[in-house]
Amino acid sequence: MKLLFLANYDLGLYQFRKELIAALLAQGHEVLISLPYGARVKPLVEMGCHFFDTPVDRRGINPLTDFRLLLQYRSLIRREKPDFVITYTIKPNIYGGMVCRLLRVPYAVNITGLGTAFQKRGVLRTLVTVLYRMGLKRAKVVFFENEDNLRLLVRERIVSAGQTCLLPGAGVNLDDFRLLSYPEDSGVTRFLFMGRVMQEKGVDELFAAMERLHSEGFPCTLDVLGHYEEDYADAMARWEAAGWLRYHGYQTDVRPYIANCHCFVLPSWHEGMANTNLEAAASGRPVITSDIPGCREAVEDGVSGFLCKPQNAESLYQAMKRFLTLSQPQRQAMGQAGRKRMEAIFDKKTVVRDTIKELFS
Repeated sequence: MKLLFLANYDLGLYQFRKELIAALLAQGHEVLISLPYGARVKPLVEMGCHFFDTPVDRRGINPLTDFRLLLQYRSLIRREKPDFVITYTIKPNIYGGMVCRLLRVPYAVNITGLGTAFQKRGVLRTLVTVLYRMGLKRAKVVFFENEDNLRLLVRERIVSAGQTCLLPGAGVNLDDFRLLSYPEDSGVTRFLFMGRVMQEKGVDELFAAMERLHSEGFPCTLDVLGHYEEDYADAMARWEAAGWLRYHGYQTDVRPYIANCHCFVLPSWHEGMANTNLEAAASGRPVITSDIPGCREAVEDGVSGFLCKPQNAESLYQAMKRFLTLSQPQRQAMGQAGRKRMEAIFDKKTVVRDTIKELFS
């Protein structure tokens, strides 16, 4: 069977779906991938994928650019004649879905998060709702990463309940992210953030909490991994000079940084399923994260980490302060509880198996 993947970012497809692609290739399927060129295209091609360079404006809202994307998808699908199309993220989901519906090609959609469009009522939400209805109407299956997103799209009549399948995100590779020994107590607690440096990931709240903890004399530091999506460079340079922040940029292998930290922190505003929470927990690190769909699922509050209110620097500060009062054995026990939770719920092997079963049932 010829399978076509539509995505907006090579890194996301490689990091979180390479095991699924490998399993499909091993079953004898031909796999085509359509997305903008990036550094992770080469290893996907080396696995056996056929690549089609398709520019996607990930964050912009430009009708002409989006219409051009729709035409590119139509041309690609007409030319390559895939037996099945699998889409990820909002624009491939919508415009890829529209083209598949028009050309009567079977397709599956993955909702990896709803983003800012669904945060409040307004013109943008109305527009995206209409577009989603058009794109998802004939999908064989629509995969969701958290139950709240599923319920919302069913309630808004974007999809029917019978179309939906709930998975625990993309899962986490428990072989890549093994249980690590917990760091020794050096007298300084090392917090870690991994993600795009932008307001919606909760970095304003995180930096405010860290400033307060530092000013109150708590011995702690913050390591930050990820690209700048917004302009935080000057502020972060000041905090680096103050001694409590270390910025490492984007890292292809985050495991050494997880190994070095005592606690992972992600105070995001919205997520489909935060993979960084899963990776940190699988590695045996306590997790502090927002009490929102896509984050709360990774943590048993008070057992494997702490939940805080989203967009609330005070709540985050209290959670981080509470962690700082824990003993070394308590922190280590939290990390081990997180690992057990990942093994029980988020094993990627199970997610890949269930995904393939749903695609071809």
